[in-house]
Formats: sequence, structure tokens, C-alpha cells
Amino acid sequence: MATKKKRVRDEALAGIDDGCEPWLVEGARYDGLLEIPVIRRPERIAVPSNMVPFSKRGSVDSAARYAVCCYELDRNFAPLLKDPAAYIKELRRFQALVSPDASLYWDMPLATQITNKYRNHAIGHYMQKQGLYVIPNVRWGDERTYTCDFLPEPLAFLGVERHSIVSVGSYGLVKTAEEKRHFKAGLAAMLDWLEPEVVLVYGSAPESAFGDVWDRSEFVRYPDWTTHVRQDVEGAQPEDEFVKPTADAAGGGSDGQR
Repeated sequence: MATKKKRVRDEALAGIDDGCEPWLVEGARYDGLLEIPVIRRPERIAVPSNMVPFSKRGSVDSAARYAVCCYELDRNFAPLLKDPAAYIKELRRFQALVSPDASLYWDMPLATQITNKYRNHAIGHYMQKQGLYVIPNVRWGDERTYTCDFLPEPLAFLGVERHSIVSVGSYGLVKTAEEKRHFKAGLAAMLDWLEPEVVLVYGSAPESAFGDVWDRSEFVRYPDWTTHVRQDVEGAQPEDEFVKPTADAAGGGSDGQR
């Protein structure tokens, strides 16, 4: 009887889901003291033609001309966070996937910011392992995430290889003076730490935040989705091209390869 009870207990414990989903990081390299999964630099840098938020991906005519991003409310891409494996086949139809953007608000507890950073990279690594072209999203909160004043290394930049392509989202994050201060300081710190070859910018690029750093990398700006639809950019470019958007909107004639 005791043996049977033990077997039932062991089976029950084996079925417990701790929420960490270790299968997401199988084969991953880890970066820093916090061991953030690394999203590898691609062999060739390819600049997407357009970006579409995860929740709007079904509204585009040609997935092959879009990278999917998560620059929207967290609840809108929660299904991707909960079950990334369910979206592999669908996301392979798109040019690229920008790794998730689970929030790192500057007034969040640091533990929450660390958790969301790990989650973003765990899913990014997993999708890259499945053969998707993954562009690391770089998101910072307050000084605790983009300086070494609180941690021995800047959390926001862990798990991203230097001299690569990265993506940042400014949409809704450069409204107040405090938001602008953190965004500008974090952007400069990111350029110092990662020295990226290409920086994709989803949303506005105000002179107050970007004016001092335009010459430090190649910046490619994408309008937020509402603006994108209003400008009727969709369908303007050939399906088989990766086109570098101008500083203000999608357009141009580069093939996007580096």
C-alpha cells in the first residue's frame, strides 16, 4: 500500500508545471550573472519591409512583407507567451519575428523586469531554434536595467550579441518628461554596450531622444500600426524584397541584406 501511495504521489509531482518551461531554452547559451538566454546574431542581417503587431498579423495581405512584433499591450500577445509552439508554422510565413516585448516599465519591481526579460529571450531563442529569423527586441525600464549602478551588468542588454540587428519600440513610451529621460538615456547606453549595426525603431523617433545618436548606427523607422494603416503603405512594395524604410515611413529600394 505504501509503495502504491508513493507511486501516485510521485506521478502527481511529475505532473506539476512550475511555469518555467525549460524546453524553451534547450540548447541555449546564457549571458551574464542572470543567465539570460542569448538570441544569436544572424549570419546575414536582413531589414524587414514593414512591421505588424502580433494581434494584427491576420489583417495583412502578404505575410512575406512583414515582421511580426509585440509592440502593443501585453494582453494582445499573451497567447504567444503562453504557447509559442502553437504559432511556429504561422510565423514562418513572415519575414521575421521581433522577440516578445513583455513590459519592462520603469516603475515595475526589478524582479518583474528580470522575469519579463528572461521570458522575452526564452521565446526568442526557442523561435530561432525553430528556424525563424528572430530580431532581438531591446527594452529597458529605469536606471536599474540600463546601467551598472544597481546590478553588475545592464539587464536590458544581456542576451543580445554585439554588432548585430536589434529592434526598439518607442510607441507610447516618449510622452512624459520622465519617460523621455529614461528612453534617451537607455538608448545611448544600448548603443554604447551593443554597438548594433542596425536599429529598427517602431513608433516615433523624436529629435529630443534620437537627435544625438543618429550617426551611431543605421536607424530604420517604422510607423506604428495605426499610422501604417492610415498612410496606406500596405501593398506598396514587391513581395520578394526586403525594403529599407525611410526615416519617416516605409519605402525605398534596398534589398535589405547586409
